[in-house]
Amino acid sequence: MSRVSKPYEIVERALELSTTDGLVVIADEHSSANLRWAGNALTTNGVTRGRTLTVIATVDGAKGTASGVVSRSAVTADDLEPLVRAAEAAARGAGPAEDAQPLVSGVPSSPDFTDAPAETGSEVFADFAPALGDAFARARAGGRELYGFANHELTSTYLGTSTGLRLRHDQPTGTLELNAKSPDRTRSAWAGRSTRDFKDVDPAALDAELAQRLRWAERRIELPAGRYETLLPPTAVADLLIYQLWSSTARDAVEGRTVFSKPGGGTRLGETLAPLPLTLRSDPHAPGLESSPFVIAHSSGDSGSVFDNGLPLAPTDWVREGRLERLTTTRHTAALTGLPVSPAIDNLVLDGGGERSLEEMVAATTGRALLLTCLWYIREVDPATLLLTGLTRDGVYLVEDGEVVGEVNNFRFNESPVDLLSRASEAGRTEKTLPREWGDWFTRAAMPALRIPDFNMSSVSQGV
Repeated sequence: MSRVSKPYEIVERALELSTTDGLVVIADEHSSANLRWAGNALTTNGVTRGRTLTVIATVDGAKGTASGVVSRSAVTADDLEPLVRAAEAAARGAGPAEDAQPLVSGVPSSPDFTDAPAETGSEVFADFAPALGDAFARARAGGRELYGFANHELTSTYLGTSTGLRLRHDQPTGTLELNAKSPDRTRSAWAGRSTRDFKDVDPAALDAELAQRLRWAERRIELPAGRYETLLPPTAVADLLIYQLWSSTARDAVEGRTVFSKPGGGTRLGETLAPLPLTLRSDPHAPGLESSPFVIAHSSGDSGSVFDNGLPLAPTDWVREGRLERLTTTRHTAALTGLPVSPAIDNLVLDGGGERSLEEMVAATTGRALLLTCLWYIREVDPATLLLTGLTRDGVYLVEDGEVVGEVNNFRFNESPVDLLSRASEAGRTEKTLPREWGDWFTRAAMPALRIPDFNMSSVSQGV
């Protein structure tokens, strides 16, 4: 029986086995813990452990450098040589890689590279679970039913390369989604939170928020499609701007394929996108939203390159004071476009200088406006304008002169996040939030609520 080696030993041994010009080895040690509940009672819980090893081999040739990438799970010491050989064979059988660059070197090693991986477990819910039980009791007494789940993951990534990099990053990721329903299931409200450790999540406060929304929904008001002043909560703003970030690759903009392309050629870098002083930024060291401070790329694509593995990441303003400042690049696309190297970073923050909470923005509303809960089923309609369509979900409320007077029907919307930035009349206080649509892929976000004077509700939806 083979011995399951420590992650750093797996990385080192894979590098020793290499017979090609370059090798990158990424060992991801995963652990997760979760709770699920329905009808005010816990239903399931579980803890998992796992390992994934990615080997990236590079081969230099007369026409350029080729790469081969192979990933496998549950890798032991005995699996290493076949895995390395498979990556090398893939590289030798491939043509030159368009994104080929010299492997990154000269980055100081992580001092904890040889330490055991960090792990999560049921103890992460030590304070949260009893508080959730108290919320069940309050909901039951108040005639509400709570449904939802809490998930916590911890991934320790060990990155080693033939150029001497030995880097390590531990990434905790926690999400909470909570639905409250009336007993007859005719009313539903949702709330979500992103967290690193569940110490900053208050089930009582979430239940109180959902209880208020269910009370608002006791009065039903039917409204037609149209343009409405709309208050977008932070979760909805996050979903829209995450998609904007994913669509902001420099190469596509230079080649005339996106909303960031300038008519006649070039990009819109330097243009003012928003009259408000909005800054959209990413920072691997943002408090509460910490993410990897170096590139971790398991494959190459429009926004990432395996050749950039280990490249240090720095705070980056994508939009600064309303002006388009940066587009995402790899080292390869930066060279192609003549733009700075600006790799994607795994968090996103929008600062607008506002101080009002969403509740205060509601109270300051004059006339009529809509208050959304969240968005879902977001899909791209037109990349040239970044026009998106999607649905509202789990509560759209009518605000009249600073008070919520009832719940209205759901809508399908058609809007571009870039266009919304240009029309926003107010940004609230920035706060951590969980994107509803993209929460399975992108959880580290902080956004303000935005007031949009004329949000386009293109049709009525029967969705809930």
